[in-house]
Amino acid sequence: MQIGIVGLPNVGKSTVFNALTTGHAAASDYPFTTIEPNVGEVGVPDKRLSRLTVLFGPKKTTPACVRFVDIAGLVAGASRGEGLGNQFLGHIREVDAILHMVRLFESEEVVNTMGGVDPGRDIEVVETELMLADLSTVEKALEKLATKARTGDKAAREMMPVLDVLKTGLSSGKPARVLGRDARLIKDIHLLTAKPVLFLGNIGEKADAGHVEALARLAQERSSESVCLSGKVEAEIVELPEAERAVFLKEMGLDSSGLERVIAAAFRLLRLRSFFTVRGEEVRATTVPAGTKAPQAAGAIHTDFERGFIKADVYRFEDIDRYGDAAVLREKGLIRSEGRDYEVQDGDVCFFKFSPSSP
Repeated sequence: MQIGIVGLPNVGKSTVFNALTTGHAAASDYPFTTIEPNVGEVGVPDKRLSRLTVLFGPKKTTPACVRFVDIAGLVAGASRGEGLGNQFLGHIREVDAILHMVRLFESEEVVNTMGGVDPGRDIEVVETELMLADLSTVEKALEKLATKARTGDKAAREMMPVLDVLKTGLSSGKPARVLGRDARLIKDIHLLTAKPVLFLGNIGEKADAGHVEALARLAQERSSESVCLSGKVEAEIVELPEAERAVFLKEMGLDSSGLERVIAAAFRLLRLRSFFTVRGEEVRATTVPAGTKAPQAAGAIHTDFERGFIKADVYRFEDIDRYGDAAVLREKGLIRSEGRDYEVQDGDVCFFKFSPSSP
């Protein structure tokens, strides 16, 4: 899963990126500190994986991973190249989802390039630039397809009305994801506004309830959701030893870190599921889209597993957590044998059986 962090300059993207990835991205109070995107991979926090590690004592524990891409601040006119906008927009095309960061904090030290805090205004600026960039993409694609369609190209004729609807919708201020177009047909043109968006509010040490509520309402209007965190506080958390973080979070009145809340929201947004494997000396968590069948889930670990898939022995995390021994689960009939049509569920523990000699 690759998530691009976007927003206006000086909303705290690099600070939050550092906190999420425990990295060292450049962070300052000047616009365009980030020109090339910073990339960081983090393991998905999952208490179930920790529990399986305790139960099975493997030499290696491998979490699922999320890649965060810190993309430099967008400005009005980015779609026309303002503020090096074309480079930044190009980076967004490569991610699976967008984490749209919105400034909800006041500060005399960090320049607000837009004036005072106004989440609605700031969101509109970024959304407008993304839609304008997509409109340009669609118009160019239409020009190329027009010639092919005139020569009788069937694929071009199928695509033309799809792009016409997108052009009309984008021109009227509607992002591609709400226009109901066939994702299969538009996949190759990599529309920015077709990507799912999660809104992240960067608050001060004390949240302004009005700003938080406004962001939640704006996200709901877009059929999305919002998460709020303090980039400054999260940066302090990651500097603490692991053993002290839970205590600090409790003192701050937080049940979980910003990373955990962001990833949980992203999983819901992208409809992702995590399953686990215990094989040899490794316990591993793997993430797949909802609806993934057993062979494809096996292939997410290794292509040979999908190619030679025979069946999967499956049990629920809740059951191994309760009884603590796979042998007990087998005695109780809690381990199932599933075939090629089985859809892997969140929390499944799978043992894939495959033939290494299969073509």
